Amino acid sequence: MATVSEWVAGARPRTLPNSIVPVAVGTGVAIGVGGAVWWKAALALVVSLALQVGVNYANDYSDGVRGTDTAERVGPMRLTATGTAPARQVLIAAWASFAAAAVVGLVLVATSSWWLLLIGAAAIVAAWYYTGGRTPYGYRGLGEVSVFVFFGLVAVVGTVFVQLGSAPWQAWAAAVPIGLLSCSVLVINNLRDIETDSRTDKITLAVRLGEARTRLLYQGCIGAAYLVALATVAVTPWTALVLLSLPLAIRPLGRVRGGQTGRDLVLGLGETGKLQMAFGVLFTVGLSLGALG
Repeated sequence: MATVSEWVAGARPRTLPNSIVPVAVGTGVAIGVGGAVWWKAALALVVSLALQVGVNYANDYSDGVRGTDTAERVGPMRLTATGTAPARQVLIAAWASFAAAAVVGLVLVATSSWWLLLIGAAAIVAAWYYTGGRTPYGYRGLGEVSVFVFFGLVAVVGTVFVQLGSAPWQAWAAAVPIGLLSCSVLVINNLRDIETDSRTDKITLAVRLGEARTRLLYQGCIGAAYLVALATVAVTPWTALVLLSLPLAIRPLGRVRGGQTGRDLVLGLGETGKLQMAFGVLFTVGLSLGALG
């Protein structure tokens, strides 16, 4: 039986900024535009976290039963591949997380708009088929597209919509850099795994691009996130606060530019998560103060 700490490690806590930051930024937009509805923001955060944990367990299960995860693969705990937990238990944990997201999401649907039900269903389907099913799209180089859409556009704009009942342009503008930073987390993760993924027919975007171009893609995601965020300074000067997070970008960018591999990129993944959190907090504050700008 897996211990509690092993289940926590299997949930891949370093990826949780992917789910926390979009909700925080969306709430920042809501504050700056018209005022937050805090209980809805809290429920949106629960939904986002449950989906993230669900997709992590689903990924663990699917990669484990396919044989994609191997003993020499570095990175977070693999419950299924290592035999730490039976595959069926990991599968149940994934769907329990999805179910929790669905139940809490229904409250937001009931108090906002029925069509959010379709968005929520699409998010769960996308989470499962990332590595699940017969033809997982994560094995075909489409993972970054899904991350940008669901942990960028959908999460940020959806958080704004459930609180304001509308999706102003500020929500869409804020969603783009957040989606790019979420993509950077996946890119550095897949950069680390290029060799093992290519041997097991897991054709991620990193495998398709190759190591050199994947390193450029990571740098591009980080750089473009800052550029888009700073473009909002023209109407919301406080968003320039994101520049305070730049020092946290130095180490992960240095690892990627310097050609580091393996466990060094595991450290880079954690550093990217810290950058994402700092950027998200500062962007949230800047957007919240937008009404004063």
